[in-house]
Amino acid sequence: MTTPLDPLRIHDRDAVRVVTIHRPDRRNAVDRATAQALADAVRRFDEDDTVRVLVLTGGDGTFCAGADLKAFHEGPGNRLEPEGDGPMGPTRSHPRKPVIAAIEGYAVAGGLELALWADLRVMAEDATLGVFCRRVGVPLIDGGTVRLPRLIGLGRALDLILTGRPVLADEAHRIGLVDRVVPPGGALEEAVALGQRIAGFPWTTVVADLLSARAAFDRPLPDALAAEFARGLDAIADGTAQTGARRFADGAGRHGGDLDDPGPQSG
Repeated sequence: MTTPLDPLRIHDRDAVRVVTIHRPDRRNAVDRATAQALADAVRRFDEDDTVRVLVLTGGDGTFCAGADLKAFHEGPGNRLEPEGDGPMGPTRSHPRKPVIAAIEGYAVAGGLELALWADLRVMAEDATLGVFCRRVGVPLIDGGTVRLPRLIGLGRALDLILTGRPVLADEAHRIGLVDRVVPPGGALEEAVALGQRIAGFPWTTVVADLLSARAAFDRPLPDALAAEFARGLDAIADGTAQTGARRFADGAGRHGGDLDDPGPQSG
């Protein structure tokens, strides 16, 4: 079912929720109202146990052109308070479930920061990333200077941050800025398929490993290892690991296959 929530389009595909920025007249640039709608949509997703993965994308062939600078010039602009939601909306939030960005067209300036906020990024071959706000004197204030160095290393991040140059799909994939590159027009379908695959795994372990991996960047190594172990024990305690181990011992999932694969059959 599609829910027309202007300026967003929201619908679920099995356990995957797709949130589409829908401001075609502004190339999906985010104004204050759109930022609020995005933040609210992420909160609803995080609280909804019927969905497990969020795919964030943009309509009409563009992911997001950043903050709506025309709205910023004409009115109050995006929210700039140090606490609460970020200027682009959900960029300060930490949903307890995976988020995938499906990128077509341009994901630049604040749009790039939205893509960096996601856990995984799927990019069309003809899409473009970049810190285009460099050209107009607008800083990265939605996590770009924090997440980009963590993702691709400080040297490469500074190259993109200081020059504002465009980054095409081949380079983006080579440096680890995106995780998958697909033919033009295919980013959303690939992201949804990826989300459905992730959603089908034993869920307590997915969440435990996701949160441990995120937290590892925010604390010293001994603390990160301890947190990983504690979350892993919680996931083991619910019996999922024992069930999986038993099915594997019975022959399922061999040679990298899923546990739904019955394994080699005797003839």
